[in-house]
Parts: sequence; structure tokens; C-alpha cells
Amino acid sequence: MPTLCSIDVGSNAMRLAIGFLDHNRKLHIVEDLREPVRLGKDVFTSGVISKETTQKAIEAFSHFKDLIEQHRVVRTRAVATSAVREARNRDEFIKKILQTTGIELKPITSEEEALLVYLAVSKKIPLEGKTAMLIDIGGGSVEVTLARNNKILATESFQMGAVRLLQVLEEKKYGEKKFNLMVQEYVEAAQRRFNQKLPNEKADICVGTGGNLDALLSLKKQLLKKAGTDIFVTRLELDLISARLQKLSYNDRVTRLGLRPDRADVILPAITVLQNLMAVGKASRVYVPNVGVKEGLLIDMVPEFLTGKPVQHRDEVLASIRQTGIKYRYDEPHAETVSKLSLDMFDKTKKLHRLGDEYKLLLEAAARLHDIGQFISYASHHKHSYYLIRASQLIGLNPNQLSLIANIARYHRKAMPKATHDNYRALPPRERIIVSKLASLLRLADAMDRDHSSRVKGFRVEFKRPNFSVKLIGQGDMLLERWALLKKCDLFEKTFKIKFAVRS
Repeated sequence: MPTLCSIDVGSNAMRLAIGFLDHNRKLHIVEDLREPVRLGKDVFTSGVISKETTQKAIEAFSHFKDLIEQHRVVRTRAVATSAVREARNRDEFIKKILQTTGIELKPITSEEEALLVYLAVSKKIPLEGKTAMLIDIGGGSVEVTLARNNKILATESFQMGAVRLLQVLEEKKYGEKKFNLMVQEYVEAAQRRFNQKLPNEKADICVGTGGNLDALLSLKKQLLKKAGTDIFVTRLELDLISARLQKLSYNDRVTRLGLRPDRADVILPAITVLQNLMAVGKASRVYVPNVGVKEGLLIDMVPEFLTGKPVQHRDEVLASIRQTGIKYRYDEPHAETVSKLSLDMFDKTKKLHRLGDEYKLLLEAAARLHDIGQFISYASHHKHSYYLIRASQLIGLNPNQLSLIANIARYHRKAMPKATHDNYRALPPRERIIVSKLASLLRLADAMDRDHSSRVKGFRVEFKRPNFSVKLIGQGDMLLERWALLKKCDLFEKTFKIKFAVRS
């Protein structure tokens, strides 16, 4: 029975989960550990992780390593969120962890973090047929995600995590009134962004994750004397819990309520954020499934371990791409036609490009978004598309994939990739080759729908080196599309060192 391990390095603590797969490929958690290393206290004040905190992190990872060896773990993934993302000395910190423990730590984006939390939540709470608002309150940031029918519609990240807000309180010496106003400003910004992305969207269910929300269920039993197996807290109960916590000192929260020392000081800022976000979402209760990044990471590891291939969250990626396209008023029928033709060309030229299927999704994404730069201006819109894609929040894609997609879209027209272009020069040599290959396919697909009429329904190819020919299948004589293909085959010919032709 293979055993997997996930590690989540947050701003308030470091967490480990170890699980094994049974004969039915079901995951069972056998180890769940938390180490109270507060990276955020350093980063959110000085911008760097101190030597003292780094040493505590190394000790925590050494403990993790012992557990990994005891359980004979076959695969480990360790990710870091906002504190490490923002630390100026993050590379040095990551290097020391690797050198001392052999565990590679990878910072992830807020979008990747939101997806992992969503994966964990969807395994615990039925979301089918519902519009769900997920609120993940971490130490450094808060991710708010909207999902419908098990697909993420949009996610936004805000720098109002509990540890970060605590640092603001201590540094600025804000009173409760001013602090609440500051939180309200963040929340109003969240509301504006979601209204822009998804107007008139209303959540059917609100789900909360993060250590502070997990603590709410036990506080509900202790402070409100409500026993039972409820996994939710109502807005009224939340107000009562907050009011009673405010009457208790930090020491009382630790000694009388049994809160951990690194939870007792941040619980109230977290509750304030949650109260405001629930009010925005008009949620009467928040469900707390007691899962988070580390559980989502384990879930994400299973199919990759079983198949040996990287996991691609295609549904989430395409849903996010569509929202981005709508935001920039793209021509959706044209985008779908070019996407279909691009993927067909990918499949029919495998002997030429020799790329694995994991690159099909990148080509599909670039094909769907290649023209969004026209939102700024038609002139040089390929360059505008590059910048807009790089700046977009596409769920299910990491920064490296986003960079490749932006570059592929950048070269769908005009000049071919050149080392004098900053965006192309910044890529590693292998990725330059990938961009050239996929961009050449996109140029051909875009040419087949030159006037956005979708006249070309398909095509056949013939290849016998050095000759490659295409015969179009569709409506009318398709003279414009044939002319456009001959005009835009330059990158294809150069990349694959062949002679391109269009058969009548």
C-alpha cells in the first residue's frame, strides 16, 4: 500500500499529512501534525524570514523527515503559501530546508492554493448543483472562491490573513473601530471584484477553511454550550462567540478555553474577517469541514502517482479561461473554432512536434485567449494578449504554464519568436522550443478562421519529409483561408524544417 505525504508551510504554522492508498485506491490519513512556526510574524513586519525562525522551520522539517521515513513514504510534496511567497530571502530559506532535510519546498500562487482547498472541500461536502462560496482564512491571506456544479468560477486573494492583521493591530495600535473599518475596506474590494466577474451571483452554501475556522466548532460547544455533531456555525453564533472572546484576556483564552498560544491571539481578527465576508455573501451559516491545503495536496497527488503523469485540472482551467475571455470581450465562437483546429493540428502533427499530451491544454488555453489583446487595441493585439494573459488569474495553472501560454498567444501573428524579444529570451532553451512549436500550430489554426466565419470544419494532412500539405474541409472555396495559411506558415516551416503547401 503506497504512502504519500503532503506538507503545507503557512504563515502561522507548518502542517503535515501522511496517507496511504488501499486496494480500492481510497486515501486514508494516518498522520496529521502541526508545528507552530510563525513565518508571517517575520515576513509581514521586516519582509524576511529571520535566522531564528529559519532554525525553527528546519527543526520542524527534520521532524517531518523522521515521520516520512517511519511511514516509508514513497512520494512527498511540500508547498508554501503567502509568507514564503512574499519573503525577500525565500530562495535562501528554501535552499536551507533542502540542504538540511532533503525536502524540496515549492511556493505556490494564491490560485493554486485556492484550487487545493477546493479539492479538499469538494471531497468532504457535496457541492453538486450548488453555487458555493469558499472562504479560506490563512495567516497571511484570505482566498475567496466561487464555484458552481463542482467547477471554480472565480477566486480572489486578499492580504488580510489573521497573522498579517494581528501585525497591523500591534504596529499601528489600531482600536477595534478603526480595525473593523480597515477589514470592511478589504471586503468591499472583494465584493466589487466578484460583482465585476460574476454579476448577480448568489451562493447557496458558504464553506470556511483554515485553522481559525476549525477552532470555531469547539468554541461553539464551549462558549455557547451547544453539543452535537454540527459542522456549521451560524452568523448569530459567530457574533456571540466573538462577543464572549472579547471579554476574555489572551491568557484566559489559552488556560480556560484551551486555545493554542498561536491561535489565541489571531482568532478574533479571523472572526472579524469571516463576519464581514459572510455579510457580503448574505450567508446565514458557514460550514467547517476541517480540511485545507495539505488534504487537497494529498488528493491532487493520487492520480499523478497512479498514472505517472502531471495532473491537469482541465475543467477548472477552461472555466477560468472563459471568464477571462468574457472579461476582455473576446469573440467566443472564433476562440472555440481556433481551439478546435489547434488541437486537431496538434494530434495530426505528433510525429513532428513530439510533445506529450500535457501540452495540449497549454495550446488550447492560448488558442482561446490569443485575441484578448484586442480589448486594448487591434494594433499589436498579440503583444497586448501576452501581457493580459500574464496578468490573469487562471485557476489550475502554475506561473510557468501561464508564461508559456502567454508566449504562445504572443506569436500567433506578426513577427516570429526572436532572441531579441525580452519575453522569449527570458525562457529556458527547452521552453523556447515548446513555444515555437505550439505557436506555429496556433498560427495555422488562426489562419483557417481568418475572417471569423468558421467556414473550415476540418482538414487532412499529408507528410513526407520535407513536404507537408493541408487540404481544407468546409464551406465554399475557402480561398481566403488558403491564402492566409500560406501567409502564416512561416514559423511552422522554420520550426520543423519542412515545406508547407495547401492542396486544392
